[in-house]
Amino acid sequence: MVNQFTDEDDALLAELGVEVETKKAAAHTPREERIIAGFEDIQRFVEEHGHAPQHGEDRDIFERLYAVRLDRLRALEDCRTLLALLDHQGLLDESYLQNQADIAAMDDDALLAELGIDDASAADGSNITTLRHVRSTAERRAAEEIANREKCRDFAKFAPLFKSVIADLDHGLRVARQIRRDAGFLKTDIAQGQFFILGGQTAYVAEKGDTIKAPNGESDARLRVIYSNGTESNLLLRSLQRALYKDDTSRMVSDPAAGPLFANANEDGDEASGKIYILRSKSDHPLVAQNRDIVHKIGVTGGNVEKRIANAKLDATFLLADVEIVATYELFNISRAKLENLIHRVFAPARLDIEIKDRFGNPVTPREWFLVPLFVIDEVVEKIRAGTIAGYVYAPETASLVKAD
Repeated sequence: MVNQFTDEDDALLAELGVEVETKKAAAHTPREERIIAGFEDIQRFVEEHGHAPQHGEDRDIFERLYAVRLDRLRALEDCRTLLALLDHQGLLDESYLQNQADIAAMDDDALLAELGIDDASAADGSNITTLRHVRSTAERRAAEEIANREKCRDFAKFAPLFKSVIADLDHGLRVARQIRRDAGFLKTDIAQGQFFILGGQTAYVAEKGDTIKAPNGESDARLRVIYSNGTESNLLLRSLQRALYKDDTSRMVSDPAAGPLFANANEDGDEASGKIYILRSKSDHPLVAQNRDIVHKIGVTGGNVEKRIANAKLDATFLLADVEIVATYELFNISRAKLENLIHRVFAPARLDIEIKDRFGNPVTPREWFLVPLFVIDEVVEKIRAGTIAGYVYAPETASLVKAD
């Protein structure tokens, strides 16, 4: 049964001083309902965060979405009129209505595309806050920088370099190594004078600008990259890195100063040359005992490592104590002596300063023990594999590799 509001009820309320206002049923179009609902989403964001949604790559994707939506609502007069009575937070103030021509010209699909969102149609019940695909502005910019190449007007001075690197590859003086994310390829490895293979073209890093801070806080730098087809691009270091990772055929060309110390694997015709071995001492010497986790012997042998260490406790080279094998790295077609000298040069600042007595009481100072974490040794070996070890030295104060002065 439906209760009707009678004249008697009206009179009674009048006696009580209560005025009754008859509400009219809302008659909004579907578009207007969408506008109102979208604006209410923005208002809830403001209530939760205490500020209007802002643009910027460091902002949450939904905040960026709300910021674009708010810009459009501010730019459209009919939207401002519709929402005026609801705008208790002053979000549609006219001071915001500047430089909005481009936003006003966009339709919903264009706005979503600008945000990197592939929005499904409303027919499948999807919500605007359900991300089907997000492609960051940084990713789009990286792709654009790689694609936007222009003619290199001074290519004549770079052409001999490309001929030289191709000859080096043909004669085995350089090696083109596959770039793997798990191989420790760092942004700092992209240096001026390096060669890469990208998109079927040889790329040369001709110039590297000063280090700058990216929006996410990481370091970056502007590069001038010359390509073997006579073009060039001015791009960020991180953009080149992303392009190299994305291209399954990309390669990093080794530095001839280091030489092709390793093969990727022992191929037909290769002869095994030996192993790099990393040992940890079981000595009770106070200096060793206090730093056992970072005291390592780094050596190279052409024989069996287990046999090499069998009598360690009788050999002053092994600190007259048993040792454990921490890691080994297989070598192929390489000069063991030159490799060992190279590794010891890199870690020279961290050489263990220790003197012990041999079995005959003579003082001995072992030269192959270093105060260095295992992860840095791994990094050095990987740089040797990639041909990028030239110029690096270990810095004990930061436990990291740095470029030598």
